[in-house]
Amino acid sequence: MAKFIDEVNIRVKAGDGGRGCISFRREKFVPRGGPDGGDGGKGGDIVLVTDPQKNTLLDLHLQKYYRARNGAHGRGKRQHGRDAEDVEIRVPVGTVIRDAETGKIIKDMIVPWERFVVAKGGKGGRGNAHFAKPTRQVPRFAENGGKGEEKTLILELKLLADCGIVGVPNAGKSTLLSKISAAKPRIAPFPFTTLVPNLGMVKYKDTDFVVADIPGIIEGAHRGAGLGIKFLRHIERTGVLLFLLDISQHPYEDAGSTYKLLLDELSHHSEKLTSKPRIVALNKIDIPDVRKKILHWIRFFERLNIKLFPISAVTGEGLEPLLDEIAFLIKKLKSD
Repeated sequence: MAKFIDEVNIRVKAGDGGRGCISFRREKFVPRGGPDGGDGGKGGDIVLVTDPQKNTLLDLHLQKYYRARNGAHGRGKRQHGRDAEDVEIRVPVGTVIRDAETGKIIKDMIVPWERFVVAKGGKGGRGNAHFAKPTRQVPRFAENGGKGEEKTLILELKLLADCGIVGVPNAGKSTLLSKISAAKPRIAPFPFTTLVPNLGMVKYKDTDFVVADIPGIIEGAHRGAGLGIKFLRHIERTGVLLFLLDISQHPYEDAGSTYKLLLDELSHHSEKLTSKPRIVALNKIDIPDVRKKILHWIRFFERLNIKLFPISAVTGEGLEPLLDEIAFLIKKLKSD
């Protein structure tokens, strides 16, 4: 499995334009031949291309400097120098390009196979044939090629998903994702088995949607506790948030407190996250002690005007109503 890298700094340098040529016609039967210096070729661009097959910035983490070739110089007989080829850099869909010096967003690339010129190659210089005039018939000069752009960029990946699953460690997020999709995230009976976000395509009834499983959040995540909130950028684009609660483990037995903890940590990252449509599910109802408390928590969340979905990600109990609600909200968002 490829290492998950979601932020890199790279340096790019587009090619310089070729020089224009200083040349004069010298043919046997053409006396006093005029200037015939050709133009220089254009320098190569640096182009970012979104590739749907990529889901990490690992390649750019390993190679951090990209340079395009310079354009060829012009030649006599008005021969144009060859333009240099562009350098293409493949990035995942959802890559945000920032200027490293200002932090300003240059481009947010969310369309598959989108092309964006991030550094433009220099124009080729004009040869002396361009500068001949009745008052200046023998121009002995030409233009130098233009300089290609050079930049330091920050590339930040924000995965695209319709629904993001958030919860504390061991809430069953990975188990749920593996149950409702073909994704195979790592599952183990200890905290922080999910170290990177996982994506899964859910095909449910007449709807297809993408679900993201985000590494577990603990109290103080916004201050760097646990895995911190580094990966929450991956649910900034999601339409719907699914809060997965588990009251079978210490210290997260209280579904109300866990829900508040998650909301607080999300709001510290971005207020936009707490304004998204949200669904709350109580997981692990196959455990007898949890099943006894279902009615209590249903009534608790009803007082907050929140419908609670009791489920078991292991047995599949209660998943149909939950998926119906997710599909309904996603369709509603896409139709608005």
